[in-house]
Amino acid sequence: MDFKSLMSKHINQSKQSTPTDSADKSYLKRSEIEAQRQAAYLAEQEAAEKARLERLEKKRKVEEEEEAREEERREKRRRLAEESRLRSEQVEEEEERQRRKRLGLPDLQRKQADEEEGTPVPEGEDIGEAELIQKLRALDEPARLFGETHKQRLKRYKRKIGADSLAATLTDGPIPTTLQPVPEKDMKIERKLPKDNEGRHYLFRQLASYFTMVFEEWERAMAQRTADVKTSAPGKQAYAAMVQALENMRPLFKRMEQSELEDGILEPVVEIVLAAQERRYVDANDGYLRLSIGKAAWPIGVTMVGIHERSSREKLHEGDQTAHIMSDEVTRKYLQSIKRCLSFAQTRWPPTDQLQLMG
Repeated sequence: MDFKSLMSKHINQSKQSTPTDSADKSYLKRSEIEAQRQAAYLAEQEAAEKARLERLEKKRKVEEEEEAREEERREKRRRLAEESRLRSEQVEEEEERQRRKRLGLPDLQRKQADEEEGTPVPEGEDIGEAELIQKLRALDEPARLFGETHKQRLKRYKRKIGADSLAATLTDGPIPTTLQPVPEKDMKIERKLPKDNEGRHYLFRQLASYFTMVFEEWERAMAQRTADVKTSAPGKQAYAAMVQALENMRPLFKRMEQSELEDGILEPVVEIVLAAQERRYVDANDGYLRLSIGKAAWPIGVTMVGIHERSSREKLHEGDQTAHIMSDEVTRKYLQSIKRCLSFAQTRWPPTDQLQLMG
């Protein structure tokens, strides 16, 4: 046997003895191990996600079934309560009818509450539900009451604004009010207070129109500031002061709407507003100080030294000159808002006489 045939024999034997299945390998590559690990991880994650979805679906079905059963129970309780109420009303009505018949009284008439509730709202008197809720919230009223219908909500709104019809709607100014605004040329008020109700109502409209104009100009001035000024600390404080003055002024508007502003406060407010309209801001500030502090003597420093009585010391205890602002927190706040309006008005409408500028 030559060398060629011997080598061919050995090569054929080695090929036959080499395993062809990769599963019989005694080793694996790192990439193969990583691929097997990733495949096992993905399979495990898919199984966990499938189980989670099955649990969620089962929970959702259970919740839907429970909700449907609860809805059926609520409907049944409501129906039973309604039937019980109707039966009790029928029994009471029958007893009342028998009592009237026994006493010889006229027969009991059936209530027409349902029919009255079902009557439509007159044309031009209805307001959309969303708009009505917005108007009630502007009046600091609840948007909805328990068991309240749309017609009852309309009646509550009309009763709140003190109007027989919805024609007396609120204005769109910074402070919504039923006091209809007057033109700017008619805002100039008179020094003397009117005695009749119509004149006082017109005076309240003038005052409300003036303060509304001041607040609108104030809001416009705040909006025209640059972004740097708005975001700065003084800018934020100025805006907060405007918002606070606007909120504190609402009780004054409400008292004017209801004609409940007493002359002791109305007369000084008229004096202040008249001086501000004439750009006499120092005189307006003096009127504010007389209204807020009053003319009562204030103890400054030591008031009692030794055993001797000081002159005019009895004036410290006179209570007839006490200022209104000291007696009521709400009054104090809206009078301070009037002072802030004066401070803004002298920058928006500066006086011709520089001596009338407040410090």
